[in-house]
This record gives sequence, C-alpha cells and structure tokens, in this order.
Amino acid sequence: MPAKALELKHTIKLIRKFDVEIAEIEEAIKTIMDRINSPITSIPGIGLNMAAMIIAEVGDFNNFDSPDKILAFSGLSPSTYQSGQLNNCYAHMEKRGSRYLRYALFNATKFVCNWCPTFADYLAKKRSEGKHYNVAISHAAKKLVRLIFALQKSGQPYLLPA
Repeated sequence: MPAKALELKHTIKLIRKFDVEIAEIEEAIKTIMDRINSPITSIPGIGLNMAAMIIAEVGDFNNFDSPDKILAFSGLSPSTYQSGQLNNCYAHMEKRGSRYLRYALFNATKFVCNWCPTFADYLAKKRSEGKHYNVAISHAAKKLVRLIFALQKSGQPYLLPA
C-alpha cells in the first residue's frame, strides 16, 4: 500500500531526526555536568542524566539549610494533621513540591538500591519491617537526599564503605 509505505518512510525519518536531537542534548548535558563536576555522580546508580535532573530541580544547594528543606521542597516530607488534641495521625507524603524532583529522586533511589550495598541493605531492612515497596523506597529516597546534600556541601565524592 503506497500510503502506508509513505507514512512508514516519514515515521522512520522522524525517528532518526529525534535520535540526532537526543544525542545533541545528551552531549550538552555531559558537557555541563563535566563543568559542574558534582560529587552526586560518584554515587553508584546515579548517572549523568539523573544527576543533571536532580541538580537542575534543586538549583543552588546553598539555598537550603538542611536536607529536610530539600525533602519538603520535593514533597517527600510527611504531612501533619492537627485538630484540637489530635496531632499527626496521617503521616502521608505531602506531594506538594517539585514533582520532577520527586520523580528524579524516586528513580535514582531505585537504581542506587540496586547498585549500592548500603542502600540495598537499608531497603531490605525496611521491607523486613513489613513496609510496602514504595514506602521503603521513600525511606531510602530520604536517606539518599541526606547523602546528596552532604556530598554537595562537602564537595567530596561518595566512597563505598569497606
């Protein structure tokens, strides 16, 4: 069918064009990340693209006094519910902050838990406590945010514990 052949030909042409554009963008990200020289990339499981996404969303780490403020900014901090004598009975995640940062942190945490034994053990510990996988990942993400904050402040690369 000539119409389908023409459509397929143009679709392949578009895919090749997008592949070239993606390669250009990834090269630009690599150049920027090389210039920034962030210690985040020394964490096993966090590549250039994920590190770039986290850094782009957080911006300047000096704007945050503590990792808790980054957690709140990303929407990973627990919400509080207060009414009269009742305090904090629903400790669910807020999900109010940057959804892109929350997405990047969750995905980075999944990879870090696969590649870093410390985080894998922490995830296994939370799972053995009976926590759902996503809840355990959110705990590991909070630990990852604390690590990222410390690395960014010190400028030192992550060293695996011996």
